[in-house]
Amino acid sequence: MMQVRKSSRNIGVWSVVVAIVAGLAVSGVPPVSAEEGAGNMVFFKGGFMNLNQDRGTQIFSDTNGVLGAGSVNGGNAGWYAGAGLDLMLSKDVWGAMDKTSVLGEIGLQFNRINSHRVNNTAGSVAVCTLGGACPTVDPQEVQLTMMTINVAPKIKFMEGSAFRPWIIPVGLDFHVISPPSNKTQYLDMGLQFGAGFEVQVWKAFKVGVDARYHLTARMTNTVNDYFQVGPYVGISF
Repeated sequence: MMQVRKSSRNIGVWSVVVAIVAGLAVSGVPPVSAEEGAGNMVFFKGGFMNLNQDRGTQIFSDTNGVLGAGSVNGGNAGWYAGAGLDLMLSKDVWGAMDKTSVLGEIGLQFNRINSHRVNNTAGSVAVCTLGGACPTVDPQEVQLTMMTINVAPKIKFMEGSAFRPWIIPVGLDFHVISPPSNKTQYLDMGLQFGAGFEVQVWKAFKVGVDARYHLTARMTNTVNDYFQVGPYVGISF
């Protein structure tokens, strides 16, 4: 039932984004100013993210919930912050499509999932190893985090307009999860899919919104798939 609710929420967010893009696309938008530059952009972003499956009752996340009720790191939702570069490859899909640009995106993103005060596995193991009483507990706030590095093609439409919708048909992700999985693995990779839009607000400055879904290979033996949506600010050069 919880999975159905999460899927419905994700579909709803995507529907809102698509509706906004469609509405702005059919309305009149002003032409872009002379400050567009070569079409490259550096951007800074942040927003909401949600794991498909929480990491509760794992060894390093909460020592299998050894402290009892309320001591499980079972959060799915969180926030993200990141930055990236859009590098212009072609302003007309190499002659195949007018007013449509192809860019290469390189991005770095930090994800912080809702975390709780649970038993710190490292502290418990250290006490036992040094000859202390076993089993022992070490209540601490154990942070659940994730780093994503991506390289992806980005297709921007309406070249020459101040309003630019775009899509990422498929991109490559590299992930680092913390704490590691039960098998002490922390590196993963996968694919991402995204869509969004941006508006030129003043000279080289732009604001936009994007939504993305990250599908992982689960090489860590954990489910690291997640959805994200949020705003960004870009500077063209």
